[in-house]
This record gives sequence, structure tokens and C-alpha cells, in this order.
Amino acid sequence: MRSVFVFPAGERAETVASLDQYLPQQRDPWTLDGNLYINIDDEEAGYLFSDWDPDDVAVLEVAVGHHPGWAVQIDISGRIDGTAEVHRLVALLLEHGGVAIDDYSAHPWTLQEVESGTVIDGLGFFDFLTYHELHGEH
Repeated sequence: MRSVFVFPAGERAETVASLDQYLPQQRDPWTLDGNLYINIDDEEAGYLFSDWDPDDVAVLEVAVGHHPGWAVQIDISGRIDGTAEVHRLVALLLEHGGVAIDDYSAHPWTLQEVESGTVIDGLGFFDFLTYHELHGEH
């Protein structure tokens, strides 16, 4: 299972409403085509940042301008590529600003970077194929 954490600008309730509208009649988790599992995680009641490197959290704080207390966690099944689905969902969640972080780099990706295919340190957003090539994994 691969993961993407999205830190949308705005209030948590707005994000929940957007997910409810985009993926109606479900929650805890929301699912997209049975292959993406979407939850809201937070620091107080959940596990957000529990296994993050402190330097990665510091980079995120600089990118968003504060220490975020919650995020949308998207888990992507290994049964599918998932790139198109993740990009579509991230575009919805970052429509009003914010950043996303994937399993493959500590870079906080803006929607503009995701949509334009920006490459940083040899990787694009959710670029698991290149990551595995660079690290000799299959």
C-alpha cells in the first residue's frame, strides 16, 4: 500500500464536505473505485506524524506556514498504478491551496507542481516507478 498525505488550505469541515460531495454515501473511509482509501488523520486522535522524520515535518511546516494538525491520507492499492486517480483527487483537495506529500520524496508538492509535472531531485509527484528504478527496487 502506497500513501499520499494532503494538507489542504482551509478548514477540515470544508475538506470533509468536498469529499462527501465527490464520493457520496460513504465515509470512514471514503473509497475511489475500491482502490483508493481516503481518511482524515490528525495528531490528537490519530497517528499523523507518528512515524515521520522530524526534518520532514519541519519542511512541511515551512511550506504551509504553520504546523498542520490534520491531513487527508490517501492509501493506494498495489493492485493498480493509481497515478491518474491520485492526481484527480489531489487536484480536488488542493483546489484552494495547500500541499501534498507522497511516499517517495519529502517535498511538499503544490497543485501547480503536480499538474505541470515538476521534477525535483529526479522525481515527480507520486513517481513510484522512477523511485524504484533509482533505488533498484521492482
